[in-house]
Amino acid sequence: MAGTLYLCATPIGNLGDMTPRAVETLREADLIAAEDTRNSIRLLNHFEIHTPMTSYHEYNKVEKACQLTEKLKEGQNIALITDAGTPAISDPGEVLVKMCREQGIPVTALPGPAACITALILSGLSTRRFCFEGFLPADKKEKAQVLRELEGETRTILLYEAPHRLVRTLEELKAVFGEKRRITLCRELTKKFETVIPTTLEGALALYQKEEPRGEYVLVVEGRDPGERRREEAASWESMTVEEHMALYGSRGMDRKGAMKQVALDRGVPKREIYRYLYGERQEGEDGNGEGAPGKERT
Repeated sequence: MAGTLYLCATPIGNLGDMTPRAVETLREADLIAAEDTRNSIRLLNHFEIHTPMTSYHEYNKVEKACQLTEKLKEGQNIALITDAGTPAISDPGEVLVKMCREQGIPVTALPGPAACITALILSGLSTRRFCFEGFLPADKKEKAQVLRELEGETRTILLYEAPHRLVRTLEELKAVFGEKRRITLCRELTKKFETVIPTTLEGALALYQKEEPRGEYVLVVEGRDPGERRREEAASWESMTVEEHMALYGSRGMDRKGAMKQVALDRGVPKREIYRYLYGERQEGEDGNGEGAPGKERT
């Protein structure tokens, strides 16, 4: 019978956040897979946990995942921990979890601290809808693509960033979102010198031109105003023909009936007008007898 993979969240700063269940699981597991054994040994020593450890990190995640799944299939129970927080969140643990799921190996999670959620609820920005991006890609082209995709994002955006890249990232975010976009910078979360800075991208850059960034950061960025996005979209379709407007929604995967409904809504006309234009009046218009496209100024 296969063993179980336990995903054990560990404190992101304050050791008091370690749950009794996590301590018990780490003590009873046959093996602990840790992102950095040198870092994790301090945690284990603090809680008098003597379970053997093995390293599992970004640079051995595939090869080591194969080894760990074999041990699980032999019946061993393995606890997975990251340096701080919840495994598989911006962490190589996701590879091991996927491999276990594919092979029918039981996986369970012990919930606990996560820097991204802690920062979100402290930020003062909207928590109803949010997206987690983790660290932006190191590759310039890939990063540019991600930022272009985020340009129209209306949900609150969560990012991780290292101190030596913080200023450059803030400059890139400012170029995409504008200097007035609100952001909350969080660092040293749950620790003695926890810092939460609500400001704008302009204000954040001004701050770190005066002082050196220190510690790992969670950036909580306000989403784009949905009203602004709708206004820009309206401005774009006003110059389109009805056919082009229909094709726009078709390219987004919408069926023809749904596209007609949305085009009519955009143009502020009944759906039957769009239908008549497309299937009736359009031919007359092409012959010079029609009234032109609905929702556009007629001459």
